[in-house]
Amino acid sequence: MSSKARITAIGTYVPEKKLTNEDLEKLVDTNDEWIVQRTGMRERRISGEQEFTSDLCIRAVDNLMQTYSKRVDGVDLIIVATTTADYPFPSVACLIQEHFKIPNTGAFDLNATCAGFAYGLHVANGLITSGLHRKILVVGGETLSKVTDYTDRTTCILFGDGAGAVLIEYDETNPSFIQSIQGTDGSGSVHLYRSGISKWMNGLPLQGNGYMVQNGREVYKWATRTVTAGTEELLSRARMNTGDIDWFVPHSANLRMVESMCEKTGFSLDDTLYSVEYMGNTSAASIPLALGLGIQEGKLKYGDTLLLYGFGGGLTHAGHIVKWGVPDLK
Repeated sequence: MSSKARITAIGTYVPEKKLTNEDLEKLVDTNDEWIVQRTGMRERRISGEQEFTSDLCIRAVDNLMQTYSKRVDGVDLIIVATTTADYPFPSVACLIQEHFKIPNTGAFDLNATCAGFAYGLHVANGLITSGLHRKILVVGGETLSKVTDYTDRTTCILFGDGAGAVLIEYDETNPSFIQSIQGTDGSGSVHLYRSGISKWMNGLPLQGNGYMVQNGREVYKWATRTVTAGTEELLSRARMNTGDIDWFVPHSANLRMVESMCEKTGFSLDDTLYSVEYMGNTSAASIPLALGLGIQEGKLKYGDTLLLYGFGGGLTHAGHIVKWGVPDLK
């Protein structure tokens, strides 16, 4: 089925507080050189004690509305991709609806971890193309600092907070979505998790006491292998090649991982948008933050062709080839 959905606006927000590599040197046994060499990260943004995922998401939507002179009162569905909601319920999407007083809209949170934003795009495209909805707000937001163990030197260097929002509207003459792919490998769940009600997985006791736990080596191997294969499949389905893509936008998990993906897929790092260097791994927010940076830096333009790819805990992954439908800023 041909898409009838177009991405028409974007907004982003990150907290003011910065956590630098030098700051981390005071918390755990690490140093700037070691962190940069292994992750490419120099800073992360950290939410305030009373600043939560809904607050970041609302600020991102505000930025979208102000930047592109958009209204959200006609939005008929709100989808928020997050693993760090303010509460188990109500959802962050419901908190957004209340803040903006959007009438007659559905609202739900979606948890596909770091692939969440890409999954949100897939759901929105399907619902608009089917005719069930006409104007959907898709938001990726995280406050990962609140579930990070700052005594664990292997994970505390990685994660940051932020949010990004896009507006997707019905447009059968100039749709954004060209091709999509999704996948799951639940057998790898034990390599990346955060314990909750259950303290066991596959018969094994979980660690972390509610903080994130990651087997970085196994996740790295799975992600580079999976994104490489998924990218090749996306291009094949679309009858395109890497030369037809203006910007590669993978989840910004780790700059070294992004570099490896570029090498394996044939994309140049110069033609890749990422947010990891000064924002860290922001999970579901990393792709929209990278897109926002691309606009700010004068790289991403209306009509560009993008290959977006999210991947993360679950293990889940999802990718899209899209034609960027957001008007250039004047």
